[in-house]
Amino acid sequence: MPAPAWLGALEPRAPDVVACWLVADRLRPLRRELRRRAGPGTAAGVLGQQEAVADALEAVLGAVPDELLRAPGGEEDWNVAQTFAHATGSRRWLVHAAALTAAGQWPADAPPQVRPGVPGPADADRATLLMLLAKSRGSMATSAAAIAGHETERSPLDHPLVGKLRCGEWLLFAGVHDLMHLEQLHRLAGELVA
Repeated sequence: MPAPAWLGALEPRAPDVVACWLVADRLRPLRRELRRRAGPGTAAGVLGQQEAVADALEAVLGAVPDELLRAPGGEEDWNVAQTFAHATGSRRWLVHAAALTAAGQWPADAPPQVRPGVPGPADADRATLLMLLAKSRGSMATSAAAIAGHETERSPLDHPLVGKLRCGEWLLFAGVHDLMHLEQLHRLAGELVA
């Protein structure tokens, strides 16, 4: 089965994110790809790929009609606006947690378990969602700068699906999570057209 057009367009700009996403349904291959692609000196390059993913999220959000924002979003019982806002929050939080580790500032009393996803506001409009995406870009850039040089440090953060990752791997994994939601948006937009 050929790759969807949106993925083919993104792959040249985010090859490591796409490669990890393509094996994300199998834990061992995913962890292997994250480890291989998020080693020493990779933070700046992965950040560039995360910018490409953010561009893709922005493009699909701009292309969907307003009524789709209130449609079921493919995650729990959330609508599209809630799911999109959740994705922007995850971009910020997962990478910030790795940056705290890299800076030696992980709070001693912080629970290491990733909490279940939190939906964004159900009534968020396109402008609000774009603002949240912009905030995630800025936060991710700040966090990537802190992670640079510390990509292979182990983070105490524990995800229920992938377990514990290294700081650079969290930076890359955030993009894998984004692609899951990007795929949902493209599928929902396609169903609306069909």
